[in-house]
Amino acid sequence: MKVSFKRATQAVIAIGVVVGLAACGSSSKSTGSTTTTGGSNVSLTAASFTSDFSAMAQLKSLASQGKGLIGVLLPDTTTSARYETFDRPYLIKAFQAAGLPAAQFKVDNAQGSASTMQTQAEADITQGASVLLIDALDSGSGAAIEANATSKGVKVIDYDRLVKGGAADRIYVSFNNVTVGKFMGQGLVDCVKAWNVAKPNVLVMDGDPTDNNATLFAEGYNGVLKPLFDNGSYVKVGEPAGTWTPAVTATNFDQQFTAHPNINAVITPNDDNANAVIADLQKANIPAKKFPTTGQDASLVGLQNILKGYQCGSVYKAVYQEAQAAAAVAIYLRAGQTPPAAMLNGSTQDTTSNTAVKSVYLTPVWVTTANMASTVVKDAAVKVPALCITAIASACSAAGIS
Repeated sequence: MKVSFKRATQAVIAIGVVVGLAACGSSSKSTGSTTTTGGSNVSLTAASFTSDFSAMAQLKSLASQGKGLIGVLLPDTTTSARYETFDRPYLIKAFQAAGLPAAQFKVDNAQGSASTMQTQAEADITQGASVLLIDALDSGSGAAIEANATSKGVKVIDYDRLVKGGAADRIYVSFNNVTVGKFMGQGLVDCVKAWNVAKPNVLVMDGDPTDNNATLFAEGYNGVLKPLFDNGSYVKVGEPAGTWTPAVTATNFDQQFTAHPNINAVITPNDDNANAVIADLQKANIPAKKFPTTGQDASLVGLQNILKGYQCGSVYKAVYQEAQAAAAVAIYLRAGQTPPAAMLNGSTQDTTSNTAVKSVYLTPVWVTTANMASTVVKDAAVKVPALCITAIASACSAAGIS
């Protein structure tokens, strides 16, 4: 998913977070996972954030102490459906559950334009933002936004994907995206076996290389597949330029499949791009459970393709966890406080600045027909009537989804 449900992955998912200094007029000390703030005890870990948003209520005292606007900058509506369907409402719900007034947070979507995100960031700063929570379109534009924010005393959080060369003291909140990629790679391997693909000829389709998440996903699935390519049990047929745009993926796949009709499995970087490949497979009258594809985001279309037998699985990244963790970090930073050490459960290497970025990692989950009912359906990440359309009603029933 971009990961999205993108950045493709992966699910599901664990996290850790850090931040600031003691706010004027309050006392703050951290002991293990408990932070004492203004006389109230807050005990949060990376695993605290459940679907009922109850953990956020512990931050009400802290939210009342903070100053300034929290500006949230989301990237687009095309590379993944998650941003408007899940991230926006969950972020808003998280802030509200923490008692933050509506006037003190703002959520914008750049609609795929880096210049629009820059304008939105500048507008937030002009309106008195003290924290920016950024899911940048790419590291170059994201780093410029963060440099400007930092120069004006605004704290920064990298949301869902790391901005390479970003603000030195930022916090990164995401799923463990190497794990997401490993799930995708192993999912393909398991699917190849289950679907009796005798000699896997694999096309590797990556996400956009300007997105650090795509790099991390690839690290994960390549780690699984490279030994199989090296020993000859799998054949790597090709690896076209990475993209998050389904139309481009469709064109790339058409070209590769025409040139190499022996292709019979594809690593696809997220559900929407997998769907572009699957549409071509169906046009070519390739039956279900013959041509494995992968995905991540656990989107509606991805889950339906799993039930139809065209996609091996998808990585479920519970956005309600990620949104709450990011909102919690923002509230701590806004109040000049340091979040509990137990939230900061990871470190991510920024290869551009050669620095370790304190991170909150959530745990992804690989979703197949076997556990769909107990994961995404149970969490109401997808509605059963929308999922179980007539064409796959029997598959839903077989998967225990009702």
